[in-house]
Amino acid sequence: MELLFHTVEHAFIDCLRMLPFLFAAFLLIEALEHYSGRLITKVMQKIGRAGPIVGAAVGCVPQCGFSVMAANLYAGGVISVGTLLAVFLATSDEAVLIILGNPGRAGEVGMLLGAKVLIAVIGGYAADLFLKERLSSEKSCGNLCDHCGCHEAHAGILMPAWRHTFRLFAYLFIFTWILNLVIEVFGIEGLSRALLGDSVFQPVIAALIGLIPNCGASVILTQLYLSGAISFASVVAGLCTGAGAGLIVLFKVNRNRIENIKIMIVLYFMAVVAGLLLQFVN
Repeated sequence: MELLFHTVEHAFIDCLRMLPFLFAAFLLIEALEHYSGRLITKVMQKIGRAGPIVGAAVGCVPQCGFSVMAANLYAGGVISVGTLLAVFLATSDEAVLIILGNPGRAGEVGMLLGAKVLIAVIGGYAADLFLKERLSSEKSCGNLCDHCGCHEAHAGILMPAWRHTFRLFAYLFIFTWILNLVIEVFGIEGLSRALLGDSVFQPVIAALIGLIPNCGASVILTQLYLSGAISFASVVAGLCTGAGAGLIVLFKVNRNRIENIKIMIVLYFMAVVAGLLLQFVN
């Protein structure tokens, strides 16, 4: 019982330190979505061959709203499959916010985003050049379903920012507590071994975790990385497949299920290859 109280207290204090950083970041994100959502959509319609580059840049914004938007735009025939994959590969969901919430590790954000943008641009152009006909069916522009949170526009930016912050705080607290408990019982070396240590197969498992269509996946992967249980290559692989709610929305708005499955498989394959390459480099 004492161990439970100790780990709960430790997890709460750790997460409480992140709270101001999380709220400030979500406030900025809500402001961007609230005031520039339509502008971003218009830009995405006109980017043409620069799609994967723009998609990778947009995907860097630390939340899954743009992956959701990209799924809608792809289903409506506005963007290419390469641009869609670039957004998905670049999306880090809550990872950037969590790392920034640990000031001592904030410098690693640039390295993480740099790796993911490079992977996203290469993967996006590769999909458009070599896989477009096999991956994507013909689309027609029409009314796009809106799942990106614009229905909250009337509520301003303060309350949505608080809701997102509280939800992420809850995720962080629960998983941080579980992780602390596991570490106390098995030790960090035991946890790392359970995830195949720094072996070549670790990015393969991390990429599977990333496919969980929820921001909890990015929380799990980032906390495992910060605790030293998984490598940088593995967290990159996991976050490359971690498109948040983007995959759920893709399956909902794009009626071609076979096409959706193919896109998901290619996303996973690209993430694993990138992770394995990084593992060998490091």
